[in-house]
Parts: sequence; structure tokens; C-alpha cells
Amino acid sequence: MGLASIAGRVLDAMPAPLHRALLPMAHSIRHRWRTWRGTPIEGAAAILTNLNGDLLLLRHSYGPKVWSLPGGGVEPGEDPALTIRRELEEELGLTLGAVERVARVTEEISGSHHTAHIFTAMIDAQPVPDGREVIEARFFPTHSLPEPLGRITASRIALWRKSAFG
Repeated sequence: MGLASIAGRVLDAMPAPLHRALLPMAHSIRHRWRTWRGTPIEGAAAILTNLNGDLLLLRHSYGPKVWSLPGGGVEPGEDPALTIRRELEEELGLTLGAVERVARVTEEISGSHHTAHIFTAMIDAQPVPDGREVIEARFFPTHSLPEPLGRITASRIALWRKSAFG
């Protein structure tokens, strides 16, 4: 079991308000560490639509105060499609059916090379934020997305739109 898994289990055992209070500090430390080390990282994100075609966006309890896509870090040896299923279950209580890979992109996050696996799926359930990492999750019409929208989120949505309608 890696250090990140142990830390995750410790945080999960904490009461949600304490966990939520500590996440901004942990995020700041992780950001500084990544900037200093430049260690490559890998993640997965989901572009989820409901039956009306609205897009699911969320706000985290840590990091920039922007609307973003659901997702998270790929564990060593984990299939990115399983990552997105795990993250959605843990953070939003959602169980996905079929997922489709949109793209694999290279980005820079916290000064580190980041490989992002972007998936899309349709969901017919309402998300229930965990109250720890995710404090709000809502569907928005694709023609009226909220502000501020994260820079990386905007580029991923543009990529999805291009792949779906291009």
C-alpha cells in the first residue's frame, strides 16, 4: 500500500468537516511538491450528461474556486476507466454504465507533466456530493455553463465538443 493510499484511508476515517478543513492545506502542499519535483502524474476525468443533454460540473472544497469536471488520480497499475468509475462512486455516489473514451491528452498541472484520460457517459441519477472533496455538483445546459469555469475544464469540454460534433 502506497503513502497516498494510507493518507487517503486516514482522511476517510476523519469526520467530514475536519477532512474538508484539511483538504486545502493538503492540496497546497501537494501543489508545491509537484511544482518542485516536476513528477509526471496521470488522471481521469468524466464528461457526464443527463438525459436532457445537460453537463455535470462540480466544485471542490480545495484548490481553485472554479467549476470543474469530476475525476481524479489514476493509481499505479489502475486502468483509467476504472479510475473514473471509482472516483464517481466515492465522490458523487454515482455508478456508471457504459463509458466512452474521448481522448488522452497531455497537460501541465502544478508544474508537472499530466496525462489525462477523458471519458464521456450518460447518467440518469442525481449526484450526491461526498461533502469532503466535492461540495457542490450540478447539471448545466451546455449552452449556459457557469462561471468561473476552470481553464483545463474548458479545454476538455472543447475537445469533447469537437469529438462529438466535429
